[in-house]
Amino acid sequence: QVQLVESGGGLVQAGGSLRLSCAASERTFRNYPMAWFRQAPGENREFVAAITQFGVGTRYVESVKGRFTISRDNAKNTLYLQMNSLKPEDTAKYYCAASNRPLVAAQGEYAYWGQGTQVTVSS
Repeated sequence: QVQLVESGGGLVQAGGSLRLSCAASERTFRNYPMAWFRQAPGENREFVAAITQFGVGTRYVESVKGRFTISRDNAKNTLYLQMNSLKPEDTAKYYCAASNRPLVAAQGEYAYWGQGTQVTVSS
C-alpha cells in the first residue's frame, strides 16, 4: 500500500504560480499511474491532470491546459503539479492519487489518496 503526502499549497495572487509536490512512501510508486484532483468548497472533487508510470503520457482537464504541468520523478518517489497563471477559480484543496489504470479521470479508479493541500488564489 502506498502512502501519499501532498505539500506546496498556499495563498497566491491571481497570475501567480505554485508547485505542488506529492511524496510517496514506496519505491513501487513508479508502478502507478498518478493524478491530481481538486475540490472547491461546496463542490464535487474533480479531475485535474494525470500522468503515466514513466511520465510519457499526460492528460489535463480543459480548464487547466496550457497553465498546469504534471510531472514525476520516480527516483525521488515524487509527483509534481506546476501551476502557472493561477486564477481565483483554481482555489481548492488539491489531492494526489494513485491508480492501476493510466490517464483515467474517474475517481473510482484511484485506490490511494493523499490528505490534500490547500491552494487559495486571491483576486
